[in-house]
Amino acid sequence: MKGKTHVIGGVTLGLTVVHLTDLDPVVVLASSLVGSLIPDICHSGSKIGKRMPILSRIINFVFGHRSFTHSIVFCFVIAFLADFLFSNTAIKTGLLSGIISHYILDMATKSGIQLFFPLNFKVRFPLTTRTGSFVENIIFSILSLISVYLGFQVLSTNFSSFINNLTP
Repeated sequence: MKGKTHVIGGVTLGLTVVHLTDLDPVVVLASSLVGSLIPDICHSGSKIGKRMPILSRIINFVFGHRSFTHSIVFCFVIAFLADFLFSNTAIKTGLLSGIISHYILDMATKSGIQLFFPLNFKVRFPLTTRTGSFVENIIFSILSLISVYLGFQVLSTNFSSFINNLTP
């Protein structure tokens, strides 16, 4: 999937998490957006790979594309690092939500992902698409609509709470 689809996927899952929890919506959304891009650090042409080209090339040289950074092992590494670096649960939850949304979207591509790295086994859905295809654009559009809907739900809930806190 392209970067824009991963971003909207991260936002959609982040909004879903916010809708189901009491976590800070701004923090969850920001961190889920970042998390949705992190797995593609292994690809120098990705949004995050272009920002960190040396790290991207090293990771790609050592692991290749869609292997370690698209695995359950990587998810645990990020969870451990986030737990060590951040005390805020919303940051940790958002990061992992973004990463998980990335995995789900890449499992919908013909290449799949090496979810059980180091095992050399690709995981993908029975129905797949190619990156940049018409089907990806439909997925992007559907995720956008869901995000708008959830965004209004979260906004109205948080706005009501804000107003209620202002009144004595």
